[in-house]
Amino acid sequence: MNKSAIIGVGFHVPENVVTNQDLTTMMDTSPDWIKTRSGIEERRWVQGDEAASDLAIPAARKAIEMAGVSPEEIDIVIVATLSADYFFPGISSQLQDQLGLRNVPAFDIRAACSAFVYAISIADQFIKTGMYKTALVVGAEAQSKFVNKTTEGRDIAVLFGDGAGAAILQASESENGILSTHLHCQGKDLKNLWMEGPGSSGDNQINKLTIEQGKIFEPYMNGREVFKNAVVRFPEVIQEALDENNLTLDDVSLIIPHQANLRIIQSVAKRMGVEQDKFYANIQRYGNTTAASIPIALCEAVEEGKVKKGDTIILAAFGAGYTWASAAIRW
Repeated sequence: MNKSAIIGVGFHVPENVVTNQDLTTMMDTSPDWIKTRSGIEERRWVQGDEAASDLAIPAARKAIEMAGVSPEEIDIVIVATLSADYFFPGISSQLQDQLGLRNVPAFDIRAACSAFVYAISIADQFIKTGMYKTALVVGAEAQSKFVNKTTEGRDIAVLFGDGAGAAILQASESENGILSTHLHCQGKDLKNLWMEGPGSSGDNQINKLTIEQGKIFEPYMNGREVFKNAVVRFPEVIQEALDENNLTLDDVSLIIPHQANLRIIQSVAKRMGVEQDKFYANIQRYGNTTAASIPIALCEAVEEGKVKKGDTIILAAFGAGYTWASAAIRW
């Protein structure tokens, strides 16, 4: 059976930097309140007509360039996103067109903050079975277009940023590559972190009536419950990856978690009995970029020399659904 390996990565974020101080002009908040609560100091937000695909396309091109593959070699495109340009079709269709790919399969998945690890797992299975050789996996978000940037929506608005990260996976006979992936969901708690519409349930559609009623759809989060579950599920799914591969935390060079909240990362490190520097964090610069956070962090960790050839790393995520996931990788 083939093994899949990540042979190229790339990321792209908007030029527009929004600091905590900038947010004080939009809502009743303070830079210290935001930083203390989340660890975030600034984030990137799209402007004007800029959309998630405008971030995904350059991220994908950078990954393709690093991998040294041609667009003709890509066999499948999987995009992780909650903020596609259109209700349908997905960003994957735009990537297939804009990157000049063959008429290969392309689809989006909606597993929220866990979606990039889910997408890596899906690509890994296609490659392991021999159905495809080379896969493009992208996490891309423009969540700032959906948040309420007033005092009423500040609990959510201050957290989210925009960006995209991409990876090229390719079949490999090397011992390096994707060692295992682990995916989970617990749907009974979905309303603790959700966006009710637009959707097909009840009157959650955008139509003349709901517009006249002034119905607004925006994300909702029960922060206390999300935090409580995240600090349990992160250690569980990281340990699952370790156990599957007969590894200990000492064998792991770096853990790259979803960048939801610095306090969550700190709590998980403490629960697992390791120093915080075992966990990569860049949330202070980008905020929570949902499905894009792990690939952006992975790219920066590689650029900074914190992930080197032969290193064992773990990607770990927790998000809406609830979903949670991990991937053990030998770089």
